[in-house]
This record gives sequence, structure tokens and C-alpha cells, in this order.
Amino acid sequence: MTVARIDLKNLTRSQLADRLPTLGLPAAAASRVFAWLQRPGSHDLADLATIKQEFRQRLAAQTVISRLEIAKREASRDGTTKYAFRLADDALIESVLIPGNGRHTLCLSSQVGCAMGCRFCLTGGLGFKRNLLPAEMVGQVLAVLAEMQDNGAAKINPRLLINNLVFMGMGEPLANYDHLLTALRILMDEQGLGFSERRVTVSTCGLVPKIHALGKDIRVNLAISLHGADDTVRDLLMPVNQTWPLAELLAACRAYPLGNKRVIFIEYILIKNINDSPRDAHRLAEILEGLPCRINLLPYNESATLPYERPDAATIEEFRAILARAGYRALVRQSRGADIQAACGQLAGQG
Repeated sequence: MTVARIDLKNLTRSQLADRLPTLGLPAAAASRVFAWLQRPGSHDLADLATIKQEFRQRLAAQTVISRLEIAKREASRDGTTKYAFRLADDALIESVLIPGNGRHTLCLSSQVGCAMGCRFCLTGGLGFKRNLLPAEMVGQVLAVLAEMQDNGAAKINPRLLINNLVFMGMGEPLANYDHLLTALRILMDEQGLGFSERRVTVSTCGLVPKIHALGKDIRVNLAISLHGADDTVRDLLMPVNQTWPLAELLAACRAYPLGNKRVIFIEYILIKNINDSPRDAHRLAEILEGLPCRINLLPYNESATLPYERPDAATIEEFRAILARAGYRALVRQSRGADIQAACGQLAGQG
């Protein structure tokens, strides 16, 4: 029987140190191997010059080094780039690189499809296919970094080419918790790309037990896809609310450990005649009272396949103003990449 070879890109540095002795290599080599694996463009063990050739040959015989290939890229008028990656099983996922003020944010996918079934989201319409492996999440970052370098971008530390990572693409990150946690530990390792906790954000539609777990296991920014200020509206838009209603979700947010001057990001898609009234704004201000947060208001990105509409500019501004008068920092986020189906709720793995 053929034994499956280990994908080294799925391992944290500590996991690599545990595994190397079983492959005939000293555990002390883990830091060097890990740092090389997390460099954009590192795929061929023959290039691992810091390890003796004998050890490289052993690794090559027993392991693989996966990589994501860009199947398609699309450029938006606003500078946003959407990448489609074809996985080993022929599935497609998408990532979005968003420029702004000399910086770049990369929006990452965590699953093929999504099981959450949010009514307004095109990804939810795909249904759930499978979870991504850690290497497939980290691989999105490495592939985009490699392309940026190939196109002439230069930084002493390649991590500085991408300033922020947000797990807000295809899938519900906390529904792929174990693989997500491994990917986060790889991405945040100082021997690898070294993203700091302030530069990584994980979004969730409201998996309460996993919010508690995330706060205990690792320090990252938390974003909540709220989209409704009461259970009636949220039940209509987001089936997850029937399992973990608003009271439980907000209690988990209040228990989430925040460092000095840190906040939870509240994501709120404004949908015409559904959740955009002054009453909704006042109710939102009420339920968030006392929670350190920033509210991102996202006017709905319309789709021909879904029945929802975007509110007009006056309605959006009135909603924001009510929150501002209540003392909240509320920002209207203009969608980036809508013309290439790269904006919030539009990722559908079409390649």
C-alpha cells in the first residue's frame, strides 16, 4: 500500500520539529526549513541550500511541497484584483487583493463554498463543498506575494507587500476551525511571514462556541457579520441566528479578549427595506452599547440572481448619522471590485 506523502506546507514550525526526526532529519533544522517554506516561490527542495543534500533527498522522497497556481486574475477599475485558484481536486476558490493608501489587504477564502446559507450571499448559494487545508489558505498569500514580486514589487521583507489579511472570502472560517488555527499560526510565525495580531482579522457569521475558542487559542482581530439588529431580521437573513441568536452572539463578543485600544469589527450590510430603517439603526446602537467596536456599513452589492436591493444614498447616510450621534465610529465602506464580482458577498468560485 502506498503511503501518502506529507505536505510540508500544512505544518506549523513546531509540528515540523516534531515530524522531521521521523523523516531522518534533526529537529533543530525545523526553523530553517520552515522559514524557507514560507518564502514566496519556494517549491523545489533542491533550492533549500541551508540543509545538507542528503537530508534534502530524504525530504524529497517522503514529502511534497504544495503550491497554488493562479488559474485566472481579473482587475477592477478601482485597482482591486481577484484571483481564482484551481485546487488539486479541480475545485476553485477566490482571493481578493485590495489596494488603498499605499497598502494592500488580501481577502482570503477558508472553504470551497459555504454551508451557512446567508440569503444575500452568492457564496452561500454554492452550498458547502469542503474545508480548505492550512496549506491552501497560506498558499493564497504566498501565491499573491510571488506574483507581486514577479511584477517588480520589492521589499526587504515580502510580508510588507501585503499589510493586512482578512478571512472574509469564500466560506465560514470558524466552521473550518482546526485548519484555520494551523494556518494562522503559520502566517503569524516570526520565522515565516510574521503577520502580527493587529494585521490579521477573522470574520464569522456567529459560531458562538468557536468565538470563545478563538479568543483562548490565538490573538487576532474579530469581525462579526451582524446584518440585523434583532432576531426577526437576522433569522430572515442568516440561518445561523436560529442556533445562536443575537443575545448569545453579543455575549460572546463581550467576552472576547481585546488588547489595549482594540475593538471588534461589526459588519452590517444595508439592504433596502430589510434592515436599513432608522428603527434598525437605533436598535443596533442599543444592542451594541458598551461593546468596544467599530461599525462598517456595507451598502448591498446587487445581483441579478438575488432579490435584494441597495438603499439610496440618503437612507445610508441617515443610518450612519444615527449611529454617530449615539457615539459609535460608523463608516460607510464603498465596495471594491464590484465590477468583477469581487466585492462582499459576490465570491462564487466561477474562475
